[in-house]
Amino acid sequence: MIRPNRHRLQVRQRPVLASLLALALAWPMAASAEAPVLNELEYFHKRGLDVLVFNNYYDGLFSDSKHAGVELVHHGVRTATNGDVRLSPTPEQWDPVALMVDRQVDRDSGTVTTRLGYAAESFEYSIRVAPAGEGVRLQVVFDQPLPAALEGRAGFNLEFLPSAYWGKSWLSDRGSGQLPLYPSGPTERDPEGKPRRLPMASGRTLTLAPEDPQRRVTIHSRDGELGLYDGRNQAQNGWYVVRGELPAGRTGVVLEWTLEGNTVPGWTRDTVIGHSQVGYHPAQRKVAVLENDRNGAAPGRARLLRIDTDGREHQAHAAEAKHWGPYLRYEYYTFDFSDVREPGVYVIEAAGQRSNAFRIATDAYATAWHPTLDVFLPVQMDHMFVNEAYRVWHGRSHMDDARQVPPDKEHFDLFGQGPDLDSPFQPGEHIPGLNYGGWYDAGDYDIRTQTHYATVLSLVDTWEQFRPERDETTVGQNKQHVEIHRPDGVPDLLQQIEHGTLALIAQHRVFGHAIPGIVEPDLGQYTHLGDAVTKTDGKVDDPDDPDSPHDDRLAFTSNTTALNFGSAAALAAAGRALQGYNDALAEECLATAKKVWEFEHSREPNLFRVGNTTGGDPEDEELRAAVQLLLSTGEAKYAERIEALWPAIDARFGFNAAYAVAALPEMGEPFKAKLRARAEAFKAERSKMVAENPYGVLITRGGWAGNGAVIGMATTNYRLHKAFPDLFDIEPTLQGLNYLYGTHPDSNISFVSAVGAKSKQVAYGMNRADFSFIAGGIVPGVLVLKPDFPENKEDWPFLWGQNEYVINLGASYIYLVHAAQDLLSTR
Repeated sequence: MIRPNRHRLQVRQRPVLASLLALALAWPMAASAEAPVLNELEYFHKRGLDVLVFNNYYDGLFSDSKHAGVELVHHGVRTATNGDVRLSPTPEQWDPVALMVDRQVDRDSGTVTTRLGYAAESFEYSIRVAPAGEGVRLQVVFDQPLPAALEGRAGFNLEFLPSAYWGKSWLSDRGSGQLPLYPSGPTERDPEGKPRRLPMASGRTLTLAPEDPQRRVTIHSRDGELGLYDGRNQAQNGWYVVRGELPAGRTGVVLEWTLEGNTVPGWTRDTVIGHSQVGYHPAQRKVAVLENDRNGAAPGRARLLRIDTDGREHQAHAAEAKHWGPYLRYEYYTFDFSDVREPGVYVIEAAGQRSNAFRIATDAYATAWHPTLDVFLPVQMDHMFVNEAYRVWHGRSHMDDARQVPPDKEHFDLFGQGPDLDSPFQPGEHIPGLNYGGWYDAGDYDIRTQTHYATVLSLVDTWEQFRPERDETTVGQNKQHVEIHRPDGVPDLLQQIEHGTLALIAQHRVFGHAIPGIVEPDLGQYTHLGDAVTKTDGKVDDPDDPDSPHDDRLAFTSNTTALNFGSAAALAAAGRALQGYNDALAEECLATAKKVWEFEHSREPNLFRVGNTTGGDPEDEELRAAVQLLLSTGEAKYAERIEALWPAIDARFGFNAAYAVAALPEMGEPFKAKLRARAEAFKAERSKMVAENPYGVLITRGGWAGNGAVIGMATTNYRLHKAFPDLFDIEPTLQGLNYLYGTHPDSNISFVSAVGAKSKQVAYGMNRADFSFIAGGIVPGVLVLKPDFPENKEDWPFLWGQNEYVINLGASYIYLVHAAQDLLSTR
């Protein structure tokens, strides 16, 4: 067994640069010299520095999610990730990643050893990490020499977050420089004429940010060169990469680095005062949550200050922050000021921090949904020219939709076609009738049917239950033209329902069934950043013309039972909402929904599944269709089917309760009694779900952060409260909004862009390359990296699991705000 060398490495350096490096490492003089210790959560820790070693692994759906391998959390900020063997100096998201074989933790030696491999090359290796100096020693170990196919390609990479380092210096034993704000090379052409990335720095020793004691990191390489690359030259979401090439013909320890991160003596993370950036209704519960470093002192006394028109401040409430307890890596306290009901502008002071100003007012939530309906949803509208005053958001995009996908096509973004096309069109053939309606699903430009019907259902619920007639947008379907902030006399909500419905009904007109969706054919188009109108040439592809660019999007056309039921549910609902506005479309929608119902009950279910694009659980989707058809027709057969689907309601009550409640007026007393009993049990289940954290919501732990679950539980609580007010209080609904608006881990930023005093201004929307936002978009939120690190980066938009807008979240948020206003309207 190869044992790690525990002596500090000695590196020959040029005299002047050696002195500079020595100065960088020594300052501040009081810096702690101890190494991090392997803790009970299986990562290396000391105050101010954590080194994670494959506590997180590559996302199985999207390959490189920038939270895997060896990672650094430096003074409370995750600054480095993806420490692993890669096949390029600056790999892109879809480039190959190794598969984990095994991970072993040796507590006696304080070592973490991870076994990984590239199956295509039949190559395995180990990465071994142990404490050393002020950091860790990192070794790459080969049992067999590097395969010939990987010679010159394989290297160990460690990626550093650009926003944590740009503008800062670097020092190596060969020179110095500054890390650029914007990528500027260097690159060259290889012998084949392709661009080749070159390092901006090299040497055996490299220090990043020597001038910044909170970001200073030094890497020593035992015997190989270090190269510092700028991954953004290849892709806007790239990071700075420190790389060491792996040698051919060797076994054993083939690469050894000592990685040291400076730590500030006595450093503690500033307390975060979690509160609603939008404010509070006078009658609701008002609790700020203080997120405290476990090494810091208790927050002590907190104060609520009311601010007068002349800026004078008056103490409205004060109390000792109440200790809640530990959650993840922090300690939590609460400050309850529910008794303060006087309208006004307030701030909170606690633990040396001061919150942004917020309101207590009866209309605190009145306009909070406006940016989502006024701006976000119009900006996402596909097949439309979208203009806002002097700004063109995008041209009339994808007017050349769409081409038939070939059979057995596997797409990189969770779409896939089975052996049957379920389509009258031949592979590559243009499909007429798909070039209108629909929204860009998220921060990319595909039309995902499952998201669309969820969005339409939420918008219809808002229209039917709350009837908001706000009109701020001109939507011209005939001219395919949208003008934001220009009323046209029609409620915007109806026009958005119509736009989503047009995309859904088009599928049934063309194919006779719902399809998974329409998506870009290749990575070159998929990674497009900019106006979507420039993604294609706007001309229908000619499959027989060799000069045709073949850039039209692909339609994935599988006829799955789940998608059909989900689409039918939205069409049945839209049929009600559109009556009196677009009667012809309303009638077609209901007739189509009925036809789908009969079709699916006349055949064996098609359960073909790929990724997350072929529908949800078939029984859940059927329940939604049954409920919407029952509400639209009142026919007994749908009520009977809802009764028969009770096992699905019971088994997945949190997902299905809202639909069961919606059906109650058309169901009998036995069903209502059964639903009440199940709801009472769910109340206890939910209490257990939210008990682990101080925020009163379910904080999920998946690769996509949990704002969708937060909104879903909050709206479900609203519906259950309306059905069973003696069982369900209003506060869980309001807590969901408070969470979105800033009462959450990691920061107190509002996750709804342009809503609240301090809101998301750097997000994963279509304008993410500009480090900007779309007003009213809602991001996924706090991602909990294993084992205990909550994160939402406001300075780096490209982490989709934290920052990507999606249309269904916007629609469900609009509903939630209206629900909150309804609950508080009589208080």
